[in-house]
Amino acid sequence: MSKDHTFAAFDFDPRLARAIAQLDFTRPTPVQAQGIPLALAGKDILARARTGSGKTAAYAMPIVQKILAGKEMDAEPSIKALILVPTRELAEQVTNHINKLLVYANQVVKVVNLAGQMSAQLQLPLLAEKPDIVVATPSKALIHLESNNMQVSETLQNLVIDEADLVLSFGYEDDLRKILTYLPKIYQSFLMSATFTKEIEQLTALVLRKPAILALEDTQEETDSLTQYVVKCTEFEKFLFAFVIIKLKLIKGKILLFVNDIDRCYKLKLFLEQFSIKSCVLNSELPLNSRYHIVEEFNRVQKSNKKENKVQRDKEYGVSRGIDFQGVAAVINFDFPTSAKAYTHRIGRTARGGQRGMSLSFVVTKDLIEDRKEVSRGKGYTDEKVYKRVVKQQEAKNAELKPYSFEKKNVAGFKYRVEDALKAVNKVAIKEARIKEIKREILNSEKLKAHFEDKPKDLEFLRHDTALQPARVQEHLKHIPSYLMPRIALPTAMANSEPIDVPFKSQKRKRGPFKKGGNKVKKKKKKDSNLI
Repeated sequence: MSKDHTFAAFDFDPRLARAIAQLDFTRPTPVQAQGIPLALAGKDILARARTGSGKTAAYAMPIVQKILAGKEMDAEPSIKALILVPTRELAEQVTNHINKLLVYANQVVKVVNLAGQMSAQLQLPLLAEKPDIVVATPSKALIHLESNNMQVSETLQNLVIDEADLVLSFGYEDDLRKILTYLPKIYQSFLMSATFTKEIEQLTALVLRKPAILALEDTQEETDSLTQYVVKCTEFEKFLFAFVIIKLKLIKGKILLFVNDIDRCYKLKLFLEQFSIKSCVLNSELPLNSRYHIVEEFNRVQKSNKKENKVQRDKEYGVSRGIDFQGVAAVINFDFPTSAKAYTHRIGRTARGGQRGMSLSFVVTKDLIEDRKEVSRGKGYTDEKVYKRVVKQQEAKNAELKPYSFEKKNVAGFKYRVEDALKAVNKVAIKEARIKEIKREILNSEKLKAHFEDKPKDLEFLRHDTALQPARVQEHLKHIPSYLMPRIALPTAMANSEPIDVPFKSQKRKRGPFKKGGNKVKKKKKKDSNLI
């Protein structure tokens, strides 16, 4: 299919075509352009494409089209498609995406999500209605199949394993093998993944029959849309540079900051609170409803000066992948990822859907190790090995990590303020913040759940970036004196085309020549202004 073709070329059902138009989908992405015709022709598909390439729509549209086309011949309702995903968050997003495609056919085609925290017994009424499409994690799907709550041995037409490599890395392989024993002999399968591994090859042999393989590499245009920077620095300088970037608004738009464990999440959040910078933490400890709403709140904010919307994540694969963060201007790897694969998925959160984006990674090398307990990640910890693998990986994709260095003399004036802030963020403060956050989010999640079901608009007033403040907040750190404002060169490729206005020059006026009686005039003016 040529680049000029639109979704109209697929000859979808009018109800589906209208929904696609309402979503402002005009031209299919490469994985959709190649995958949808093959799927409509009944072929099994094994697709590898980058995060944000439109893989969900590539299987959802053909499945919905197939169900709508066969509705007139269906004697009674039955489960026709089973979509297996690795996480509850991804299950929610896939379900929402399919519901958007069914906006003009929601009375005809039903979809249910079984991946929530609701027990299998309470989900029985959902399955009793015989939905057309079921979205679930492998473990939840297996529970219902073994309990005979979900019967698909004669009716299933499509099986999807989304983020297949992640499904396997979560230890779902045995569950998948058992699920396959409950399926009919003939059905169409989709395996969607961002990477191909040996485990994927083994799963392919089990699930797919003579599949069409779509191994889509990034185009030069897609590679150029993401600018990657790297800063080699000490652990202390990470906090210093993060403060400078965020407080001086060097990057406009939404930012994701990635760290490698939950304590680091709260350390960074409490550190930013010292400077009155709002942020919210997102990790696996929080209740599911809170995690859903945090992502929704982040996505709802338009591209603007909303610098307080930052998300730090803990679990590598449940975070950097599978979650649809929208409109991310930049990704900051505050802690460099522990694998090259993880790096790929982290930076895949930005430069999506034809938009430009940037990533900035802090890397600690051997010569930059320092003995500072308040910021240390462990004795002798460095990022060099993984960094070298990442550089090699990106070079193979015709991409590069450009060095970006801060002029230390320009940011040296902030050093003492950052040290003051870090002194207040100790282990006790982090522990208290972690407990306080969990208690608060449980309250939001459980006690307010029924209220939000009745009044969904009230969700807009529930914020997750409020200050925790178990540490002593020092008022003098909130504002930056004009004499500390540095001259800093900005990265050349920002996610937006708008100029970034940062008042790096001192606001002090130069002294003019002495004039007799000048002070008297000034005093008089001041007096007059007070009278007004």
